[in-house]
Amino acid sequence: MATSESEFNPDLLLAHKLPETQYTYNERDVAIYALGIGACGEDAVDSDELKFVYHRDGQDYIQVLPTFASLFTLGSMTRLNFPGFKFDPSLLLHGQQYIEICRPLPSKASLINKVSLAGLQDKGKAAILEIETKSYEQGSGELLCTNRTTVFLRGAGGFSNSSQPFSYKNYPSNQGLAVKIPQRQPLTVCEERTQPSQALLYRLSGDYNPLHSDPEFAKLAGFPRPILHGLCTLGFAIKAIIKCVCKGDPAAVKTISGRFLTIVFPGETLITEMWLEDLRVIYQTKVKERNKTVLSGYVDIRGLSSSL
Repeated sequence: MATSESEFNPDLLLAHKLPETQYTYNERDVAIYALGIGACGEDAVDSDELKFVYHRDGQDYIQVLPTFASLFTLGSMTRLNFPGFKFDPSLLLHGQQYIEICRPLPSKASLINKVSLAGLQDKGKAAILEIETKSYEQGSGELLCTNRTTVFLRGAGGFSNSSQPFSYKNYPSNQGLAVKIPQRQPLTVCEERTQPSQALLYRLSGDYNPLHSDPEFAKLAGFPRPILHGLCTLGFAIKAIIKCVCKGDPAAVKTISGRFLTIVFPGETLITEMWLEDLRVIYQTKVKERNKTVLSGYVDIRGLSSSL
């Protein structure tokens, strides 16, 4: 059960302002991230992926994968503090990630992140916490993207001081919902093997949770060995959609929604199946070796090639 220094007061919680955070990155960070989600991992001169790690054909800047935007939330999620509501970060499970891209991300930028509470639900033995992060470019003040991060907090429920469990949401209920996977054959399928060192490479982008690198820590958490970051798996899936549906154009991605269903171990093979419904790609990602669905969601795209 959640512990609190003061009695839980919904009015104080909803009035609480979370601090702004800053995030600065350059082309080196962009390239390391792309490598961390498998870019050029099977073919070092992949014609669709080289542009994410190298100035191919004299291009002026490295192109940025849209899931790079998920990194902007890292500072926000480590500084969460709400009046009357406490939780143990080590018991946090990532449930869903929603990303809205307002314009293609620049290859380097300094950002101001405005963070707010998007939702909180008391589930008794656990709580569901949703945080919205809006990222603005310093100088121009232009909104680049919005993240909505949903986490499941084990042991943090039971904080409501009434018979009615506390539940709050401040954004449309149709965003981030689980999608229904079509029963027909997928439009296309992408298979990609992660490397045994994938989590060690991905962590260089800023998520240093020892669950993904320390075997003893992983065992204490109930896993036989370190697991892959959920956002790394999401990056693999969206990269597959960009290659197979968007003809390699990351700017085609408008919104991303991903629901994390179970864990992936570094070295396993990811199979991403894709279905097209108007301008929405519905997808699910499975681990080939265990025949387990680990991720599902959708991607809204800005347009389609006439060849599809």
